Amino acid sequence: MSHSPVLLVIAHGSRDPRHAATVHALVGEVRAQHPGVRVETAFLDFNVPSVQGVLKSLAAEGVRDVVALPLLLTRAFHAKADIPAVLREAPRGMRIRQAEVLGPDPLLVSALERRLYEAGLAPADKPMTGVVLASAGSSDPEAIAVIAEIAREWRHTGWCAVRPAFASASLPRTEDAVRELRALGCERVAVAPYVLAPGRLPDRIAAGAAGADVLADVLGPAPEVARVLIERYKTALVRELLAVGA
Repeated sequence: MSHSPVLLVIAHGSRDPRHAATVHALVGEVRAQHPGVRVETAFLDFNVPSVQGVLKSLAAEGVRDVVALPLLLTRAFHAKADIPAVLREAPRGMRIRQAEVLGPDPLLVSALERRLYEAGLAPADKPMTGVVLASAGSSDPEAIAVIAEIAREWRHTGWCAVRPAFASASLPRTEDAVRELRALGCERVAVAPYVLAPGRLPDRIAAGAAGADVLADVLGPAPEVARVLIERYKTALVRELLAVGA
């Protein structure tokens, strides 16, 4: 058995089978990049295994040390409330540390650009291309502010313009941001979904991108995303060491 704490990746879950398939592909990329660590997957809803089920199974094997990593791009309700509540139900004697969510992180922006280039853009297209940074949306003001800040910073890397958009809970919608970029005079408009896996809200983003020239794929198992997972895992361990040494 590995002496490193088990990395438990906790995804939201979805009725859409593409969601779980994409999560498993991403976890596979994490395992390939970091073979020395055992990585398990669990879902909050809709899919199996559940978080409680995986934790009970690990406890039965004798695993006592787990880093739980929310597969989320912002610190919205699931990271602040749902996941901590589920982790509090862990078997007695199990030590669980909750890692930080994935975003924001420069590697995620690199993954966004990877997906845009895979969809047909080239780095030389940047000055004449406006980008819609399309996220799922949230009722959490902190999460919305993070998306807006990513868009502002990304704009400074050479794009004609970058505008945030949201598939739910917040405005503007993807189609509104596409129209705004057209009105600004950007020659081309691209939509970059800032989402990890397919599902209902990403489908809504895709529908709103009908007026754009380019629609990128979801982030999914991009190698940059896997690297962020590994960094969050390592940071959780380092933070614990610092706390112990304090």
